[in-house]
Amino acid sequence: MYAVIATGGKQERVEVGSRVEVELLGAAVDEEVSFSPVLIVDGGTVVAGRGALLAARVAGKVVGSAKGPKITGFTYQPKARGRRRFGHRQHYSVVEITAIDAAGKAPSASRAAKSQEA
Repeated sequence: MYAVIATGGKQERVEVGSRVEVELLGAAVDEEVSFSPVLIVDGGTVVAGRGALLAARVAGKVVGSAKGPKITGFTYQPKARGRRRFGHRQHYSVVEITAIDAAGKAPSASRAAKSQEA
């Protein structure tokens, strides 16, 4: 089973136990976080669409932080002596996925018992 989550303007494919770097969440280490999935795939069953995923959740735990690669830039305006160097390094939160809950997509025990009686 895997899910696709949207966070920080990007989408990531995650499975239970996987670690993913997402945009900085502002959560402390060992804090639980929850994501809304865009898609859940369980074998041959695909759950997608806003209505079907309203109650679905992907749970994770923040395990640390990371930094992306250093990006350097340079701007130049000719004939005006305009030069500027700048740099950027993105900070990320490292999240370990602990659970994917499709929220009621599996039949409950009472439904399964009723279907076996019929």
